[in-house]
Formats: sequence, C-alpha cells, structure tokens
Amino acid sequence: MDKITDELIVGAQAGDSQALDQLLYFIQPNVRDYAMKHCVINDVEDAVQAVLLTVSRRLEALRIVAALSSWVFTTTRRECRRLGRTAFDFDPHDDATAVAWLASTPEQDQLIDLGRAIERLPDEYRQVLLMKDYEHLTNKEIAEQTGITVAAVKSRLHRARTMVRESLLGL
Repeated sequence: MDKITDELIVGAQAGDSQALDQLLYFIQPNVRDYAMKHCVINDVEDAVQAVLLTVSRRLEALRIVAALSSWVFTTTRRECRRLGRTAFDFDPHDDATAVAWLASTPEQDQLIDLGRAIERLPDEYRQVLLMKDYEHLTNKEIAEQTGITVAAVKSRLHRARTMVRESLLGL
C-alpha cells in the first residue's frame, strides 16, 4: 500500500470516483495476498471482491486515514472467516450417518467407542468437553476455570464435538 497517499484516500472519501478507482486498484494486490493466507483457496477471489465492495461502500466511515491498511486487513480476515463458516456449515455426513451408526452398534460398544474418542482428544479440547457435557458448567464458568475467553471455550467445544463425531462415525 506504498502508493496510497492521504490525499488519495480523502479524495475517495469525498466521492471522487477516479480516486476511489485508484485506491481500489492499489489495495487489490495486498487484499489478495492477505486473503491467500487467511482464506480457503477457493474463497480468495470471492473474499477480494467482497472486501473491495465493502471498501468502496464504507470508505467514508473511516475516521483515521492512517488506519486504512488495518481496516482493510481486518475486513479481509472477517470475510475469509465468513466464507469459511459458510463453506464448512455444509455437512456431507448428515444425521442419517449417525442414525445408521447408532442403529447398527450395540449400546455398550457405543459407550466404549465414545470413551475412546474422548480419550484421543487433545487435552485442551477434552477438558472443555468434559467440563461442559459432564460437569454441566456454563461457558462462562469454563472460561473462568481455564483462563480462556468464552469465545475460545465455544470454539474448543465445537472442535471437540466435531472430532468425537468424526471418530465415532469413522469419517
């Protein structure tokens, strides 16, 4: 973003379409590079386009001209996360797979398999899963006891449950 001047940003904020075009032209390679590091490879171009659109629509909200690069990179990271969540919400192993496993596996074997799957979890995931599902603690209580944020608790809990499910279903 070396070629971007304060005057260019201010001009784009003021509605100068030529300044906006130049600004978007100059930031695009940096957005693409950053998206390559933070997005699933299939989402890079979508993320770049979404970020450029966001910049063009919301540039006037930028209060500190010097914060442009930080704002653009934060926007890119958020867009990559959003696209990733959308992509990973698709579950090719729907509930029918779990129902079939439950129907075909004796209850005693289910419990043994569940115990083994939980034992194989990395410590930080196993700890959060056990605190939530067996001690029935709230996310806030888990965060306080482990010294991590509530968001980290939710993330670890989700990952732990996903890993257990994959282990049980042989995915």
